[in-house]
Amino acid sequence: MLFRKKTSFDENDFDSVVSACIAGNPQAQRSLYKQFYGYSKSICMRYTNSMEEAEEVMNEGFFKIFKNLERYDPGHPFKAWLRTIMVNTAISYYRKHKKHSEDVISIEDAPYPHFDENIIGQITADEILQLVQKIKPIYKNVFLMYVVDGYNHREIAELLDINEATVRSHYVRARARLQHLIQQYYPNLFPTGWPIKTFKGNEN
Repeated sequence: MLFRKKTSFDENDFDSVVSACIAGNPQAQRSLYKQFYGYSKSICMRYTNSMEEAEEVMNEGFFKIFKNLERYDPGHPFKAWLRTIMVNTAISYYRKHKKHSEDVISIEDAPYPHFDENIIGQITADEILQLVQKIKPIYKNVFLMYVVDGYNHREIAELLDINEATVRSHYVRARARLQHLIQQYYPNLFPTGWPIKTFKGNEN
């Protein structure tokens, strides 16, 4: 429609914002974008390797959100619906650009000793996510999808177009690499005499 009626909305009434967005009101779309910008950016930053990539994924995600907003079920939390779209967009971006680069830190694939989960509990979520960014992208994505965003192995396998056994293997490897990074960056958390694996290379 060339001339679309400008739909009024109340920024404090989320339902009216959504309705105005569906009607094509650009002010309402800007309002929705602004409200969920920070949340969406944090999701996209987890799955990408730079601010530029995160912005690209987020903008594509919002394009999909506005295009499919009529399909949103008001009976479910909007943030959960938005998160699903942002994660799926990030994974599609990963698959499109074949982000199969090497680890930022190259680590041998030999078994790692088990350590108490309480060690992770002594590190903040932000610190853990910073370390996760140093893991090979395919392992990182599986770890984030499973631990942070709540996907099960079957769902991850479908989204990444790999089998469930591979998903489980990637998750185990991600945990092993995270353990090694924690040991490198927070050695004080480990008991004296804890086995230390040797890096093949240095950080890039």
